[in-house]
Amino acid sequence: MNVGVLTGGGDCPGLNAVIRAVIRKGLQFNFKTVGFRRGWAGVMEGDFMPLTLNDSSGILARGGTILGTSRTNPFKEEGGAEKIGESIKKFNIGALIAIGGDDTLGVANKLYKEKGLKVIGVPKTIDNDLSATDYTFGFDTAVTIATEAVDRLHSTAESHQRVMIVEVMGRHAGWIALFSGLAGGADCILIPEKPFDVDEVCRIIAKRYARGKTFSIIVVAEGSKPRGIPEITKDDSIDAFGHIRLGGIGNWLSKEIEKKTHYETRVSILGHTQRGGSPTAYDRILATRFGIKAMELIKEGKFGQMASLQGNEIKNVALSEAVASPKLVDDKWYRLAEVFFG
Repeated sequence: MNVGVLTGGGDCPGLNAVIRAVIRKGLQFNFKTVGFRRGWAGVMEGDFMPLTLNDSSGILARGGTILGTSRTNPFKEEGGAEKIGESIKKFNIGALIAIGGDDTLGVANKLYKEKGLKVIGVPKTIDNDLSATDYTFGFDTAVTIATEAVDRLHSTAESHQRVMIVEVMGRHAGWIALFSGLAGGADCILIPEKPFDVDEVCRIIAKRYARGKTFSIIVVAEGSKPRGIPEITKDDSIDAFGHIRLGGIGNWLSKEIEKKTHYETRVSILGHTQRGGSPTAYDRILATRFGIKAMELIKEGKFGQMASLQGNEIKNVALSEAVASPKLVDDKWYRLAEVFFG
């Protein structure tokens, strides 16, 4: 059997570990692995590369993806779904592994449901916002990078007696902000799930100053929403999946804090550094386990499924369940973080 594999959406540490595992496990099953370049765009265009044992060598620790990626949505392209079907038939692809987040896997689920595509999903997103899996690979690396940034900013914040705002990724879910803020000892954490009152943020800062702490660290997710004002965005552009470009909440908050408290405030926007570079050991292992599970599901003929981490076990769940709704930070996690505010 020829097994296709693609990586879609934002790049993420651990993608190459999945590809490596798919190649290696495929050899045990006498499957031939074919990699499609640039996500769904490569499948539509028939842009592929054979993946051999040599291609799996030396990529475990590499960030990004050797296949390239894109945010292409076949259902927004004229005849896109039909082109995918033609490529699958032309190159005799018996099954396809889609590695991605809710957008990439949403396309996979729709192709499975509507076109009968034999597809398996592997959950990838640094935001950790995919349902039906405890964690996605890439998340641990992003949290580690963000936590290190918070640690480093503590010293300069204290030296200059400033408020330091760290803006991290997180469109709809604040998992990176929550975990890095907790691990880094942030004095306030702002997430998309909890619209915030800027006056309350200022009160937390003032409370610290009143007890002699002349600096504060605030971690804010890019999708965080101040109460009473429109969502803060970079521009009006919309991608193929209908997402606007978020960004700017850190700078907006900085100006508001300085205006209301007169405390000097600075912003560090971590941006794409959070999903670049080498994956952590945890993400390498999780990605490897997902890749192995994906190939096992193909061997068993269980299509329309996604590899999932549940506790310490790798199991399978329906793709439809995984993309039904985002996994958001719940109240119990935020209440835990609030213990350390101020």
